[in-house]
Amino acid sequence: MTTITKSFFDKDILDREISAYTLQDGEYSAVILDRGGIIKNLFVPDKHGNITDVVLGYDNAKGYDTNDGYLGALIGRFGNRIDKGKVCLDGKNCQLYCNDKSNHLHGGKNGFDKKIWSAEIIKASNGNQRLILTAFSPDGEENYPGNLNVKVTYSLENGTLTIDYEAVSDKTTLINLTNHAYFNLDGSKDVLDHLMAMSAPYVLPTDSELIPRGEFKATMGTPFDFSKEKTFGEGDAFRNEDPDLAYGQGFDHCFVFDKARDMGMPYAVVRSEKSGIVMKCYTDMPAVHLYCGNFLNQTGKRGKKYGRCAGFCLETEALPNNPNVPAYEKYGSSVYKAGEIYRFSAKYAFK
Repeated sequence: MTTITKSFFDKDILDREISAYTLQDGEYSAVILDRGGIIKNLFVPDKHGNITDVVLGYDNAKGYDTNDGYLGALIGRFGNRIDKGKVCLDGKNCQLYCNDKSNHLHGGKNGFDKKIWSAEIIKASNGNQRLILTAFSPDGEENYPGNLNVKVTYSLENGTLTIDYEAVSDKTTLINLTNHAYFNLDGSKDVLDHLMAMSAPYVLPTDSELIPRGEFKATMGTPFDFSKEKTFGEGDAFRNEDPDLAYGQGFDHCFVFDKARDMGMPYAVVRSEKSGIVMKCYTDMPAVHLYCGNFLNQTGKRGKKYGRCAGFCLETEALPNNPNVPAYEKYGSSVYKAGEIYRFSAKYAFK
């Protein structure tokens, strides 16, 4: 039976009190902060029964305040990049804040990762407790139109962490939420020997500023081919001999799923031979952004150094820059009309 307890975590740079919510499911547990909906800890047993924290993070608010990388946080209104921060909605041009070179990234200067979310613990029909976080994004925040209400539900049951997302606006706006957890399944200094199998026939090539512009590149036979299990570092992928890898200095790309796939099956399975921990990933979104922490350079929990490739992210999402690329429309749009409900789910299973 899943139970949730609340505790004080810290105060942030704005002197806002941050609470931590611990979801306990037998030997599995997760710690979620109301600041940014951050997954601070995710504890699972390894092959020897030792409880292992499989996400990167910090021991105090200062770590989250002063470091970039969005470790463990909810991302919005729009996860990933929008070219030059420009988008046309209902015939009106919107200029979003550009915080990544000349482009808009992960919601702008003050995205959802910096909000203090309202938290509520509820009991589901099966008796398990769940954590509901809600936030309000006012009309014009980061120059997004519309008053947006967002609800994110965290549940931990039978070794599976589920994140359910829901949002609705009173004006046409952009919505593309995700979570930016960095996983490391064995605590090693990097994840290059982690093994992954992922079913994704296409990857989106980008320009030098990591903006995709409409091309779909077949993954088969390229460094982006994970149709058969391989390590992130296999074939010296991070030597950047592939031009698409060179721009991001490694994996920092959106992988697109087959539209006819069975969503009841994992889109990816990642495992560590050292720990024996296996993570199966599920979503009903059309794509996932794989980022292998190519630019990490900070000190994390328990004083541990997080260097290059210390963790990997699987950010479930709509296709980046999709409002500006007609070729992406067949995989859905991030433009939502007033009253239209945005809803999706992501799961990370460890049993």
